[in-house]
Amino acid sequence: MATALLVFIAFFAVVAALVWSGIQLLSNREDPLGDRLYELQSAAIAPEARSPRRRLGGGFINSFLYVISLIPGGEDYIRDTERELGQAGIRQRGAVVAFAIGQVLFMGLLLGGMYYIQRNNPPAQLIGGMAAMFILGYTLPNVFLKRLVKRYRQKLQDALPDTVDLLGIVLGTGLALDQAFLRVSEEMRFIYPELAAEFYTVVMQVKAGQERTKAFQQLVRRTGVEDIKSLAAMIVQSERFGTSLSQALKVYADALRTRRRLRAEATVAKAGIKMLFPIVLFILPALFVISLVPALLSVMRDLRGGIGAR
Repeated sequence: MATALLVFIAFFAVVAALVWSGIQLLSNREDPLGDRLYELQSAAIAPEARSPRRRLGGGFINSFLYVISLIPGGEDYIRDTERELGQAGIRQRGAVVAFAIGQVLFMGLLLGGMYYIQRNNPPAQLIGGMAAMFILGYTLPNVFLKRLVKRYRQKLQDALPDTVDLLGIVLGTGLALDQAFLRVSEEMRFIYPELAAEFYTVVMQVKAGQERTKAFQQLVRRTGVEDIKSLAAMIVQSERFGTSLSQALKVYADALRTRRRLRAEATVAKAGIKMLFPIVLFILPALFVISLVPALLSVMRDLRGGIGAR
C-alpha cells in the first residue's frame, strides 16, 4: 500500500512538472526591447573578459545551463535548442531550461513506467525496453518542438501577403521605414500577432542601436522563412540604392499571394494520394465485409438447405 502511494505521488509530481514546463514554453511573454538591451550589455563586455564556457552562478537559469554544458555535447544541445525555440517563437530566457526539464521528466516518466511494467521480466527484456523508452523520451520532445517550428513558420507565411500590402500602403503615405514597421505591427498585432511581434522586434533593435541590415539578418535567422528572407533583401537593397520601396512591395505582395495559391493547389493535389492509404487499410475492408458477408451467409444457408433436402 505504501509503495503504491509513493508511486502515485511521484507520478503526480512528474505530470505536474511537465504541465508547468509546457505552460512556461507556450506562454507568450516577449519583451523585444529588454532582450535587445540584454544582448547589447552582453556584447559590451570585453572579449578577453568573457569565458568561452558557461559559469556557475547568476541565478537558477544560468546554473542549470552550466550543469548541462558540463555534459559531453551539452553546449551543442543548448545552442540547437535555443535556435529551434527561437524559430518557434518561444524566446524567453528560461525557455531552454523549461524544455530541458520537461524532456528529462518525460524521459524519466517513460523509464519509470517501463521499469514498473517489466520489473519481473528477464534482464535482457528489461534493458531493451529501457533503451527503447530512453530513445523515445529523447526523440518525442524534439519532434514536438519541430512541429511548433513548422506551425510558427506557417503562420508567418500566411500573414506575410496582407502585411506586406499594408506596409507598402503605409510607406506610400510618406512615413519612414521604422515608423512604417511600427505602425504595421500596431495594426496587425490582433490579426497576425506573430509577424507583428517580429516587426516590432526589428524596430526595437534598430532603436537600441543595431544596424538595420543586421536587424533584418537576425530576423531571417530567427524565423527561417524564405519569403521573409526575400523581403529583407528587398528592403535592404531598396534602402541602399534609393529605389521606390512601396511599388516593389506591392509587386512582391502579389507574388506572395500567387505562391500561397500554388501551395494550396499543391496541397489539394496531394490529398488524393494521402487518402489512398486510409481507404485501402480501413474503408475498403469494412466495405467488403458489409457487402460480401451477407451474400456469403445467404449462399451458405442455401447450400445447407440443399444438402438437408437431399
